[in-house]
Amino acid sequence: FELAAALGLDGADLSVAHVASRSPAYLAELRRAAESAGVQIVMLATYTDFTHPDAAERQRQVEDLRAWIEAAARLGAPFLRVTAGQDHPGVEERDGLAWAAAGLSACVDEAQAAGVRLLYENHVRGAYWRANDFTQPAARFLEVVRRTEGSGLGVLFDTANPLALGDDPLALLEQVLGRVGAVHLSDIRRAGAFEPVVLGTGAAPIVELLRRLVAGGFDGWVSVEEASRTGEEGLRRAVAYADRAWVEAGGPARRPGPA
Repeated sequence: FELAAALGLDGADLSVAHVASRSPAYLAELRRAAESAGVQIVMLATYTDFTHPDAAERQRQVEDLRAWIEAAARLGAPFLRVTAGQDHPGVEERDGLAWAAAGLSACVDEAQAAGVRLLYENHVRGAYWRANDFTQPAARFLEVVRRTEGSGLGVLFDTANPLALGDDPLALLEQVLGRVGAVHLSDIRRAGAFEPVVLGTGAAPIVELLRRLVAGGFDGWVSVEEASRTGEEGLRRAVAYADRAWVEAGGPARRPGPA
């Protein structure tokens, strides 16, 4: 949180991989640390795996999500990132799509009651995962979006993930624009391979995507997802580029938080 504040950021996402405990005492301490730094905890990123072939494991994933919803509420995070699940060997497309839609929808009402919105990401691969996301390529992702229409499930739109499998991020955004609750700004070296680079130096059409979001009325959280492994310097460059790109796209200049 101190680094986020030093960079003038308004908020920060947290991966559940970095949350050591879901105990109320620990979560209260984490929230105090963020508030002391003047940083909002915006989102908890989970790695839900609703496409697992074992029905008991799919139910366990739902119960685990319920626990993370409670944790997000305790942290004051308005969003919780959810994923469809891994592309497990032997899972048929019809089954995986049905399981993903059911799992992603299972806790939407409970989350809303807790003041948390679930956002489904066009995702590639989770930190704990051995396989890519079942709902890549984009056709599967869009089918799950269609099946969850009206459920309250939102979309977390990632700017580079579609490119990893050769999909067009602009075409994908156009089809989910009304469901986008938050954005992950990320970049990769080239289409067809997941090779993260510093934001603004790769193949993702960042300004064009932001321009479409702004034109569509989006004014929510935009998170810089820095995975280029270039350390703090890479993050500083990414944040500076994100600010420039947002303004170039027609968005209002951001007032940096406390440095």
